Amino acid sequence: MLRVFEPKLIGRPVVVLSSNDGAVVSRSDEAKALGVKMAQPAFELRDLVARQGLILRSSNFALFDDMSRRVMQAIADCAPQIDIHSVDEAFIRLTGMRGDLDEIGRHIQTSVLKKTGIPTGVGISRNKTTAKLCNWASKKWKAKTGSVVALLDRERMDKLLDYAHVSEVWGIGGRLTEHLASMGITTAGQLCRAEPRLIRKHLGVTVERTVHELNWRQCFGFGEAAGPRKTMASTRSFGQRVKDLNSIEVAICCHSAKLCLKLRAQGSMASAVRVFIATSYFATIDKRLSRSACTVFLRPTNDTRVFTEAAIMLLREIYKSGFDWAKSGVIVTETVEETGFVSDIFAPPERPKSAQLMQALDKINRLVGPGTVRFGRESANRQIGIKQEFSSPRATTAWGELINVK
Repeated sequence: MLRVFEPKLIGRPVVVLSSNDGAVVSRSDEAKALGVKMAQPAFELRDLVARQGLILRSSNFALFDDMSRRVMQAIADCAPQIDIHSVDEAFIRLTGMRGDLDEIGRHIQTSVLKKTGIPTGVGISRNKTTAKLCNWASKKWKAKTGSVVALLDRERMDKLLDYAHVSEVWGIGGRLTEHLASMGITTAGQLCRAEPRLIRKHLGVTVERTVHELNWRQCFGFGEAAGPRKTMASTRSFGQRVKDLNSIEVAICCHSAKLCLKLRAQGSMASAVRVFIATSYFATIDKRLSRSACTVFLRPTNDTRVFTEAAIMLLREIYKSGFDWAKSGVIVTETVEETGFVSDIFAPPERPKSAQLMQALDKINRLVGPGTVRFGRESANRQIGIKQEFSSPRATTAWGELINVK
């Protein structure tokens, strides 16, 4: 994604770092070839930067989020139904679409590339799990496949399953990989041929469903994970240690605003919220502390003003002076739909025109740009901003950072 706006990065090893430039969260193929690992601490990369020309970039959340939205819109324009799985991944239904499957995949690729400049891999199969594996294959053999792999033939699928390590299967992470290895299962093909009831007994129903999907039964429905989230969180480490309450309040205000925006976007309201603060894990024992508090809203809300007031009150309950605070966060622990909820009989009345005000706030920020209109305490967030030594321009969301064309 960064290469769209920085063509000089094409063909060079690049990694993107997490918040506060802590660890690797994304790697280019060239960086992988140098042995850079996911979640590798940034300080371990100094030698590669000096000797191999590894390029570091800080996370650019504004740019990544906006470009993700553009990619998803480009994909949606090509298909009747889209199921957005993450910021860089989506499933689509091909029902009703006529033509050669490889050609359909290339049409999607071309559309996304033309509208965003971002190359994509496309995997096509009979269900989500095998489509994901085809997508992996499209990247593994990019030169041969053109980053499009469509497999509806059982014999060819079995060959791919026997080649792929079990860790490449959707939903099989590090711990499950180790557990499966102890059972003698190291390839996707071996997992496919495993006894489902035995897998369920040792690893649970979700992995059992994965086994069925590898055998071309459809167990993970389209849009299954697209329902409103019942919990959500906004957390972040400070760019530097913070002692005073006022600075932490600013961070809590920003977390609250972000969560309320997400709540309104999915048509939900928070009915309970938790706030926490913590010192560094590496602080001396006498200076190490983690505290949290929660409250229940008598009237569920997604009004940023009401939510923030409650969060600040919780922060003031748990704050202790004399500590170097390293991290803060706000967690919505329970949500309800905007319509159909029942308030507590003793709940205070809703603020006049609350919904209209929040709608106006969101509309302006959507049309003009994120953060155009915000609450006063939020604007001070830059004073305790996150560490970003290797930042890239917010080329699509900030007028002052537009790319200059000569």
